[in-house]
Amino acid sequence: MAKDRLFTQPIKRRFEFDEEVASVFDDMISRSVPFYKENMELIRSLLVRGLPQGALLYDLGCSTGSLVIDLAKKRPDLRLVGLDSSKAMIERARKKAKAFGVDVVFEVADILDYPFQKAEAMVSNYTLQFIRPREREKLIRKVCAVLRSEGVFVCSEKIVSKDKWLDRALVDIYFDFKRSQGYSDYEIAQKREALENVLVPYTMQENLQMLQEAGFNFVEPIFRWANFATFFAKK
Repeated sequence: MAKDRLFTQPIKRRFEFDEEVASVFDDMISRSVPFYKENMELIRSLLVRGLPQGALLYDLGCSTGSLVIDLAKKRPDLRLVGLDSSKAMIERARKKAKAFGVDVVFEVADILDYPFQKAEAMVSNYTLQFIRPREREKLIRKVCAVLRSEGVFVCSEKIVSKDKWLDRALVDIYFDFKRSQGYSDYEIAQKREALENVLVPYTMQENLQMLQEAGFNFVEPIFRWANFATFFAKK
């Protein structure tokens, strides 16, 4: 696994999921998102237990495909589709799937206008936060509409707090976490600047409200650490 050293040099542009990011993404995500491995295992375990035979699942913003590839190992009966707008990410996901010998379809696609088939489940991990609010809410309504009755949507997001002191404290604690993973203060500052106005997080309450207003009958947080959370929604 290539080590993330992207922000050791001055940034030249806004953050993009290009080949440069794709080449170090697995290391970047594991060192940048607290309890990432454990949270993905929680999501996989829920889906392995809950999905019916032959269910169709879409991974929205699948990056290098780790979640659906691991799902395919445990439930080869599932129909798994990984979607990402980054060609570099999809190319790496296809290579990983081939190396593991699993049957997963990966497509370069814009999830905002993708022609989804009726599905039993969708997942979206740290993807919605990169979509502008108006389009984000439109997408969630679309997700709910294409899910079958009792279908589930699991999404993980970075979140903010309405309380300014708490929000600042949680950000500081998060930066301490990144330092513990080997990132320097310079790298942390550089990445934060690159993500400015690219990553737009909601509060916990705003995420819950968005899911409820989209038509989901049941919504509940199933994981939280500081300013990161995962939501389970059922139609």
